[in-house]
Amino acid sequence: MADAPARAHVFVDDVDAPVLSSGDAHHLRRVLRLRPDEIVAVSDGAGRARPFRFGPPLEPAGDASYEPAPSPAITVAFALTKGERPEWVVQKLTEVGVDRIVPFVAARSIVRWDEAKSAREVERWRRIAREAAMQSRRVWLPEVDQVRDFATVVDAIGAGACLADLAGGAPALSRPAVLVGPEGGWSDDERACGLPVVGLGRHVLRAETAAVAAGVVLSALRAGLIGGPD
Repeated sequence: MADAPARAHVFVDDVDAPVLSSGDAHHLRRVLRLRPDEIVAVSDGAGRARPFRFGPPLEPAGDASYEPAPSPAITVAFALTKGERPEWVVQKLTEVGVDRIVPFVAARSIVRWDEAKSAREVERWRRIAREAAMQSRRVWLPEVDQVRDFATVVDAIGAGACLADLAGGAPALSRPAVLVGPEGGWSDDERACGLPVVGLGRHVLRAETAAVAAGVVLSALRAGLIGGPD
């Protein structure tokens, strides 16, 4: 990357021939007020990034670099909640480094949308995740899945999945996919699905807080910020 720090971070299809969307170009000029020749970090959302000097057109300011995908990949699945809470969950999970975000409907979920409503919300959440990834300077965009039911999510995630529950043990990277239930908790059938349980503290958390807490703990474990032989 260029020696000068980047003033902004944007996503494009190709870092070797970047084309800014009209929305991103407006944001850089009018909101961030970038001046010509200031550095912009450009990423394809799949690990490649390159610095450019801002202006019409963007001018290369360094070579492209590649950052391998974080390992293990972290997944947080969360039961739908009311209002704008899911939007907040998606935004914060993206900021802390979660790789896959999976909304689902649990047995005790109050929020239940039809297919059209679900599709609209998921598209909006994907835009929110992209904006959050730009803000947090990620070079890998997170996946935001379609809304599914509990059983389908368990099958889709497969090995490494676990349920968040007060009775569970400490989270670990051997189980990097955490499912967080609704405010009403897991049903008996969901608890009987065979997945192990992990705890997120001694206190009862709101559903959206628990989802973000799961993402924070797993991301911190992966980064080596917590845990280890000591």
